[in-house]
Amino acid sequence: MRIEGSSAIVVGGASGLGEATVRRLHSQGAIVTIADVNAEKGEALASELGLSFVACDVREEQQVQAAVEQAAAVEGGLRIAICCAGTGWAQKIAGSKGPHPLMPFEIIIAINLIGTFNVLRFSSAVMIANEPMAEDDERGVCVNTASIAAFDGQVGQVAYSASKGGVVGMTLPVARDLAQYGIRVNTIAPGLFDTPLLAALPEEARQKLGAGVPYPPRLGQPEEYAQLAAHIVENRMLNGETIRLDGALRMPPR
Repeated sequence: MRIEGSSAIVVGGASGLGEATVRRLHSQGAIVTIADVNAEKGEALASELGLSFVACDVREEQQVQAAVEQAAAVEGGLRIAICCAGTGWAQKIAGSKGPHPLMPFEIIIAINLIGTFNVLRFSSAVMIANEPMAEDDERGVCVNTASIAAFDGQVGQVAYSASKGGVVGMTLPVARDLAQYGIRVNTIAPGLFDTPLLAALPEEARQKLGAGVPYPPRLGQPEEYAQLAAHIVENRMLNGETIRLDGALRMPPR
């Protein structure tokens, strides 16, 4: 998929991995719609770059549909959909405080997994109506965000790992569902990245986390996620795949 001149939506695009992806696509000439639950950050980024912003909670299907339709209103239709929306939670399945409460598990599944599903279903539905591109009759590409926790879930990550494992599990069947329409679907599974989630940690703790990565021994930079997302968009043979982006890190139990 050619990035220049294509309409794109980045959900969760106001900060972290999503912000870096917005900046990357914009720099390569895409017409980007930023969708995020954080209106203050989203509007500030949109104003800085001269882009459109739409408030969007991925759990609310009407909001996701409206955001996608706004991006699809651009001439040529929506071609690129990238979902970076997500959050975390840490708690053991059971322990001295009893069983893991249901509500936080449901919230994490709703945001990380159902939210990704919402972005996928509405984005692909409008992409089907696109005119196929001359090269390989491609109509669109979707990129999801999982985590290496989908494979290497640590103690206390049952909710987070389950949600991200679900994103990985959706990738191939959704790619197969959409293959007949020339729409590709891939997932990135980042390792430890320097995002707002880790920014709250003391610098010493951040340095220690980064040093545990085999190579390069540091936290990943959001720009490196954005670089891979852009490559996935442009490389038409990448389809139905989950790509680990983790510096060869394999998380220990704790």
